[in-house]
Amino acid sequence: MDIGILGPLVVRIDGTSVVPSAAKPRQVLALLAAGVGKHVSTAAIAEELWGGEPPTNPSGVVQTYIKQLRRAISAALDPSGGRSAKDVLSRGYNGYMLDMPGSAMDAHEFDRLATRGLRSLVEGRGAEASRSLERALSLWRGPALADVRTGSGLEVEAQCLEEARRAALDGRITADLQLGRHAELISELTMLTTRYPLQESLHAQLMLALYRCGRSWQALQAFRKLRETYVEELGIEPSQRLQRLHSAILAADPLLDSPVRSLAAF
Repeated sequence: MDIGILGPLVVRIDGTSVVPSAAKPRQVLALLAAGVGKHVSTAAIAEELWGGEPPTNPSGVVQTYIKQLRRAISAALDPSGGRSAKDVLSRGYNGYMLDMPGSAMDAHEFDRLATRGLRSLVEGRGAEASRSLERALSLWRGPALADVRTGSGLEVEAQCLEEARRAALDGRITADLQLGRHAELISELTMLTTRYPLQESLHAQLMLALYRCGRSWQALQAFRKLRETYVEELGIEPSQRLQRLHSAILAADPLLDSPVRSLAAF
């Protein structure tokens, strides 16, 4: 079984998709897929689907959705495999579990690669960090669970995944800066700072990349733009860390040319 939640929902068994088109069953499948190999209680499913306003007999409605999912699973299973839909989507004491031997999930592979990459970054192995983090980020096909209506449980799951994605992206850019790839990063960072106008770490990386390319005035301009956005939208100044980086650029601090210590020093 192949499971993908780093983008539109994917659940394939023997190459056949079992993702329903109806919104509620799709939401149930997404919740079970996100917790593959773990029991998800009926109460958690009901909370995900309806929040504080469940229908009459929510357990019965959940059972109806489970039956629909099992029909799709049964149709996808290889008849000679000796496994039934109830084996793949099993019922426990108080809930259900989606599981199948040999299942692969993109979020688990992302976590493995991102963890390895960030560890390599901390240990000073920039090239290895960049490779691992780039591979991790390449698994994303769009926003997490992009085509699924999310309730409280899936919303938290999606937010955690997006935070992990941002951490991996930040780490990969940091590794590339350490490797002297500042010129290659400017276009990407310009796009990212436009998409995330309040994310300081991206602006700091853009400022550093511009400075190292001999474009100090553009680095200072990037700071001014961020400061204006912060003051207008949040009523606060950029962090002390970013202000120290700004001062270092003004002073042409030699530390800015140190590939390993530059941003960590501010």
